[in-house]
Amino acid sequence: MGWSFEPTQLPVVLAGVLYTRRARTLARRGRPVPPAKIAAFGLGLAVLVAALVSPIDTVGEERLFSVHMVQHVLIGDLAPLLLALGLSGPLLRPLLAPRFVQKARVLTHPLIALPLWAANLWLWHLALLYDAALRHPLVHAFQHACFLAAGFLLWTTLLGLLPGPRWFGRGAQLGGLASVWVAGAALANVFLWSDHPFYEPYVDAPRTWGLSALADQRAGGGVMLVEMMFVGAVVFVVLGLRWLGEAEQRQRRLEARGA
Repeated sequence: MGWSFEPTQLPVVLAGVLYTRRARTLARRGRPVPPAKIAAFGLGLAVLVAALVSPIDTVGEERLFSVHMVQHVLIGDLAPLLLALGLSGPLLRPLLAPRFVQKARVLTHPLIALPLWAANLWLWHLALLYDAALRHPLVHAFQHACFLAAGFLLWTTLLGLLPGPRWFGRGAQLGGLASVWVAGAALANVFLWSDHPFYEPYVDAPRTWGLSALADQRAGGGVMLVEMMFVGAVVFVVLGLRWLGEAEQRQRRLEARGA
């Protein structure tokens, strides 16, 4: 139950190197990246590293569903949010240049990104797929990649990191946030109110901290619900402040025209 390092974690290091190089290039061109963005991206990478190499990984995989849920919300929710907050159009421009990436941007359309996130969350928690991820390392790595990708698409879309459809303004973004919160909260409540364990590997796992398999599963639902409430509140405040700022700018422009 110690720290582990595997080749699948190397992309995290590569992302940090590429981000640093791009930030330095922009700084030389007189367009420095705001320190808050650099801090958010760095913290996002740190969250990923902690989720992948710390005892959270081994305890969650081998013993406790609730700890595994901590890992999943870190990989699929908190880390992608911090990474999205740490990015901007200028930082992403080289990455967006290839034609295949331009075509893939359709995935950030709100009518695709939001349902994709919800479907990904629910499908991977079906017993067949969840048990397969616990038993097969490659499936487990793919599961984590899906959580990270779906989470990043979600926050990229809701935070308006890339240009979206005109109708998807701040009000629609807040509505989208509410819809994914409901989808996630519904799954959390399935675990909270379950009357039997869903995942066979945790039934047979050594009992840790005196938790039965069912109590552990319910605790995992609580972890998911509390984390979603916290992250949802943070994003609600971010979007709300942006909405108010834009309204204030519009009012100033109207006043300037009338002067």
